[in-house]
Parts: sequence; structure tokens; C-alpha cells
Amino acid sequence: MTVKLSKAEKKVVYDKKLCSLLDEYSKVLIAVADNVGSNQLQNIRKGLRGDSIVLMGKNTLIRRCIRIHAEKTGNKNYLNLLPLLVGNVGLIFTKGDLKEVSEEVAKYKVGAPARVGLVAPIDVVVPPGNTGLDPSQTSFFQVLNIPTKINKGTVEIITPVELIKKGEKVGSSEAALLAKLGIRPFSYGLVILSVYDNGSVFSPEVLDLSEDDLIEKFAAGISMVTSLSLAVSYPTLAAAPHMFINAYKNVLAVAIATEYTFPQAEKVKEYLKDPSKFAVAAPVVAAEAAAAPTAEPAEEKKEEPAEESDDDMGFSLFD
Repeated sequence: MTVKLSKAEKKVVYDKKLCSLLDEYSKVLIAVADNVGSNQLQNIRKGLRGDSIVLMGKNTLIRRCIRIHAEKTGNKNYLNLLPLLVGNVGLIFTKGDLKEVSEEVAKYKVGAPARVGLVAPIDVVVPPGNTGLDPSQTSFFQVLNIPTKINKGTVEIITPVELIKKGEKVGSSEAALLAKLGIRPFSYGLVILSVYDNGSVFSPEVLDLSEDDLIEKFAAGISMVTSLSLAVSYPTLAAAPHMFINAYKNVLAVAIATEYTFPQAEKVKEYLKDPSKFAVAAPVVAAEAAAAPTAEPAEEKKEEPAEESDDDMGFSLFD
């Protein structure tokens, strides 16, 4: 016979469990669990079993446990989770790859009918075509201003109709019509809201970034730093090569315009005095290719023998 625990005892057990998870794991996914049923949540737990644990609970209790854990251990990193514990959320503690875990969670979405009073997470569009309903059901379509016609004894929708817009509440007429048509427009599951990794909190979109995306963003950042440094004449590691080149160009321009010279400018001034030396500096291969005469074909085209004249054939016109 199982002994039922009191509320206070349940809180103590929950506190111990959460504190042990905070000690063991350093990566957490914060997920919204709106409209997620108990069976669906159980399937998610089974799918993540091995390296991840899903923990649900009251936000006030979770906040209290995190604060007590931070005071006892001195680890203040988990305090970054406190602002995220708003609404119907749960914590997914994991030791696996964050992207793989989030993709696994996304697999467990279940289609759901449009219930009265629910806020539509997406636009709901009724497609055109035969509905299979008899003509007596046209009242539903007339109330919702959906153009229809009777085809072979059934109601047929003529054009696609946007029945519900994202963010609107589902009405009784819309819910009844979608139920008659057998349309389950919504799908619900755990939706990753934020990601916690060793004290850092970031958006789940970061998990979708590839190495090429990171390199591209890093290069764009370096370009912006370089441009700003050059504009305000502030030396940075990124702008240093450009500053040296620009300084060399300025000093070289002064050396060319005056009699002042320095070793790096002598060669340039020499080229400007005698432009013919540019040809000497050209690559040897290019010079040989330009100087070499075009090779004549090894075998000359054989001349075709001249056609025999009429005299040789004995058909001279002057005989």
C-alpha cells in the first residue's frame, strides 16, 4: 500500500530532485507546454530517455529551489533562468547535443481540432473542393460567407477561404465547420523558448547556425570594426594592415613629388623615370611567350597537282 505524501513532503522531494538536476546538468532547454496533454508529454519523456530529463512544475516552486540552490552552492549561473519562468513552461535538462535534443522534441507534435475560445497560432484556410456534406448543411457556409455550389448532391467550396487569422479566437461557427470537414488545423507540442548553456542564455535560432553562417557573421563584424577604425583613425588589430598601407601610399606620394627618398620608394621612382623597365619586371614566362615567333607547321600543305589541260587530253579547241 502506497503512502500518500503531504504537500509539504512533495515540495521537499521536488526540491531535492531539482537541486540534484542542477548539480548534474549544465545545459537546459526552456520549453512552452501550452495545450500539451499528459500522454503526449509521456511520449516526449520516452523519446528523450537516456541523456535528457523533462521536469514540469509550478514556476514559484522552481524559482524558490533555484534561489536556495544558488545560495547553498554559490553557483549564480542558474539565476539567469528566473526571468524565463513565465507561463506554462518546463525544463529539459540534457547532456546531449542541444540541437539534436530540440529536433527530437519537435517530432512529438500532435494535430488538434480548433476548439472554441482557443487563440489560433496560425492562419486557417479552408481549401476549395467537395466537402461531402449534403445541401442541408449550407447554413454553416452562409454564416461564414463561404461561396459554395451544389455539385452531384453535395456542397462544394468554390474558392479557398481564410477562415481564421493568426491571433484570433476560434468562434463556435468556425469550430463546428472545421469539425464537420474533418480538418485539424493546429498542432501542439513542446516549443523551445530559450536555451541555457553554462550560464549563457540565448534564442533557439542560434542552434540552427552552421559554421559557414558563423564565419560569415564574424567576417561582417571584422569589416565593420575595420571601417569604423579607419573612419575615426583609431588603431585596431583589424585596421592595422590598412593603416600601414595607407601610410605607405602617403609617404610614397610625398617621395615622388619631392626629392626625398627612402629604400621602399627608390624602385617606384626608378620605374617612373624609365617606364621601359616595366617590361623587365614582367614575368619571364610571359616575356618568352610574347617574344617567341609563332611556330610554323611542320609539314607544309602539299600543293594539289594542276588539272590536266585540254591540250594534254587531245581536245584542243584550236585544232
